[in-house]
Amino acid sequence: MQILWTSWLSVVVLAMYFWTVFTVGKARGKYGVKAPSVEGPEEFQRTLRVQANTVEQLVFFFPALWLCAIWLGDKTAAIVGVVWVIGRILYALAYLKNPSKRAVGFLVSTLAALALWLGAIVGLTGLIH
Repeated sequence: MQILWTSWLSVVVLAMYFWTVFTVGKARGKYGVKAPSVEGPEEFQRTLRVQANTVEQLVFFFPALWLCAIWLGDKTAAIVGVVWVIGRILYALAYLKNPSKRAVGFLVSTLAALALWLGAIVGLTGLIH
C-alpha cells in the first residue's frame, strides 16, 4: 500500500511545526527571553503558546490522519489534512496578532481533526468500501 498524498502532507505539517519552533526562537532573541525561561512580554507568550498548542494538536492529528489514510483512503485523508493545516495557520496568525481572534482557525483545525478521526472509524468498521 502506497500512501503518497498523506506522506507529503506529513512533510508539510512538520514544516509548519518547524515554523512555529523557529518563530519562538526568533521571539526569544527579539524579546531577550533566555532559555529555559518561558516568562516574557505578551508578544513572546503568544508566540510560545502557538507553538505549544500546535504540539498539543499534533498528538491527536497525526494518528487520526494516518488511520484515516490507511482505512478510508490516502487522498481523502490528505485533503482533510490540508484543511487542518489551513486552520492551524489561520489560528497561529490570528493568535500572534490578537488572541481573541483565534476561534475560526481553532474551529477549522479541530473540525478537520475530528473528521479524520471519524473517517478512520468509518473505514475500520467497513461502512465505506
